[in-house]
Amino acid sequence: MSKINQPILETKKIVIATFAALLLGSIIVVCAVMPAEYGIDPTGLGKQIGFDKLYQPNEKNTVTSLPGTVTQSAIKVLKLEGGGSEPEVIAPDEASYPAPAKQYEERSDSVQVSLKAGKGLEYKVKMLKYGRLKYEWLTSNGIVYADFHGDVKQANPPKDIYYESYAIAYSNNMIGNLLTPYEGRHGWYFKNMTGSDITISIRLKGQYQLEANTKH
Repeated sequence: MSKINQPILETKKIVIATFAALLLGSIIVVCAVMPAEYGIDPTGLGKQIGFDKLYQPNEKNTVTSLPGTVTQSAIKVLKLEGGGSEPEVIAPDEASYPAPAKQYEERSDSVQVSLKAGKGLEYKVKMLKYGRLKYEWLTSNGIVYADFHGDVKQANPPKDIYYESYAIAYSNNMIGNLLTPYEGRHGWYFKNMTGSDITISIRLKGQYQLEANTKH
């Protein structure tokens, strides 16, 4: 009975084959898997080959890569439904009152607002309907949540006040212009999103009046 001789692989060839397989696998991961699955393309080959087009970021309800030192591990994504008062809060009659014949005298001010770590506060000015305001604000360090909005002036304001949000953002700097839709208090709710105190420097120019407790 004849014997069947099985081929015996040399140890050196096994080692070479193993390293070759590992190298090939690493190349596939870096050039194909990372660009397609994670949007990371360290070599640039993913873009040339077209694997980067396969990447689709997950739509999550959190943002975790904002600049600055943020105390929260995640920040809620801002949604269209989150601006202004609740839907069941109806605009009062005062919101539709006509604009006055004369606006407040134009002025300009520079104000500093101090925010403790993780805390929030409001800063607002009084404005008449169709009053104009140009503004700029800048934080000393880090990110704040800012809701720029206006409350309607009411003789007998209810518990749930009607207000409209003009802009909401997580930022450390913003500029803009406002034409007020009604008479009332207009300004910002700021919340410090970092673990350290922040000073917000605000510059204003327009037709408004400062509130009594405002410090320059």
